[in-house]
This record gives sequence, C-alpha cells and structure tokens, in this order.
Amino acid sequence: MKYSIKQIIGLAIMASVLFVGCGGSGNGDQASDQSSQENENGLSSFEQKNGIGPVTEKLDLGEIDKELAKKGQNMFETKCSACHKMDERYVGPQLRNTTEERTPEYVMNMILNPAEMVKKHPEAKKKLAEFMTPMPNQNLSQEEARSIVEFLRYMNKNQDVDEI
Repeated sequence: MKYSIKQIIGLAIMASVLFVGCGGSGNGDQASDQSSQENENGLSSFEQKNGIGPVTEKLDLGEIDKELAKKGQNMFETKCSACHKMDERYVGPQLRNTTEERTPEYVMNMILNPAEMVKKHPEAKKKLAEFMTPMPNQNLSQEEARSIVEFLRYMNKNQDVDEI
C-alpha cells in the first residue's frame, strides 16, 4: 500500500491537532485553575466579586479616614447627587448600604468603568434592568473614586453628614 505525500501530511496534521488539543500544556492543575477562575460570564472570580475596571487588587482600607470622607462628600455632591440619594431610590439606587452590599473595589470599578460594567457584569446588568438608566462616566480619577467610597463607608455607619 502506497500513500501519497498529501495523505501523509494530512495524517500528520490531524495527529498534531489531536495531540495539541487533547494533550494541553501537560499541567492539569493549571487548566483546572483557569476554569475555576472564570465563570459562565467570562469573568474571573475577582471580577465577579469586585467588578470590571482599573481596580484589579483588593484595597487595604483600614479605619474610616474622615478627611478623605469629607473630600468624598464634596465629590458626591458634585458628581453623584443628581442621580443618587442616601436613603431613597431616585434615578439610581440608594447608596447608604452600598458598602455592605458591594466591595469597595466593586464600587470604585462601577464609578470608574460604568459602561463596561453594565455590559459585562451580571449585578450591574440587574441594576440597569431595574433602574433603566445607565450610570454616566463622570471621568473621575481613582483617588476621587476612592474618596467617594470613603464617604459611602462613613455614611453606612453614620446618619449625619455634618459630623464629618
């Protein structure tokens, strides 16, 4: 039985495709780690919990910084209060308990990257479906977003803004 060069090359290509496709990298743990780190939304476990955006590592917040919270209050009043109130639904959701419901990283990513969040993150999609108004990008820096998070942390523990 004689085989043509085309048949031999074809068999070699098929064998290599099967070998590469089934063999993987030879590190089974790596493949299982990757699959466990991404969920059905294509998000890593960090993104699922903390949102999609420039904040890609856990923040070390410590105790509430009243000076930073005061800056956050000013930023909130300028950029956020047209759509958000602390204790009532408005154009957007109430925000007093936000830091109990979401991680600081999630809140910052929502502030800094709202368009991608409502496209890709399941919780942000739910809020968009509920409120029917996408959050506009306010073009804040990470420092400004961090100050708003500090203000929200303060307001979660206190009823009165004047104490800051």
